[in-house]
Amino acid sequence: MILSQVVAAADNNAIGKNNQLLWSLPNDTKFFKNTTWGMPVIMGRKTFESLGRPLTGRTNIVITRQTDWQPDGAFVVHDLKGAMDVAAKTDAKEAFIIGGGEIYKQTLPLTQRVYLTRVHTTIDADAYFPEMNFADWNLLSQLDFSADEKHAYAYSFQVWERKEG
Repeated sequence: MILSQVVAAADNNAIGKNNQLLWSLPNDTKFFKNTTWGMPVIMGRKTFESLGRPLTGRTNIVITRQTDWQPDGAFVVHDLKGAMDVAAKTDAKEAFIIGGGEIYKQTLPLTQRVYLTRVHTTIDADAYFPEMNFADWNLLSQLDFSADEKHAYAYSFQVWERKEG
């Protein structure tokens, strides 16, 4: 199974503040939904709580250290191995890390693909996507979009794949 990350990050890698996203980008929301639909999504507890509910059409897997926390509609595990075990049972070809910052950081060394929506702004945050060493990655595709009436910032959809060896 391919382990991938899906993230929208500013030019300074900002991804969130006060457990909230930093922007509303409807096209990114559609991209996220289309990319992850039918697949297992792996997230930290705070990310799950910020969503307010399980994501429909996907197997929701939450990594937490809390042993007594059990939300409706999600599998709870206590480490990445447990998350990957649950994801493997879905027979999906790909599992997606969807946040937050600490989960991205812990799993980036194991990740084969990154779906990065690069939001072209620098913004204050308290959660950040980890620095990628782009020398270790191949850019498979990039689509660029300008800001418009529904999107306050210009952005690019990028797909990165880890180089072999």
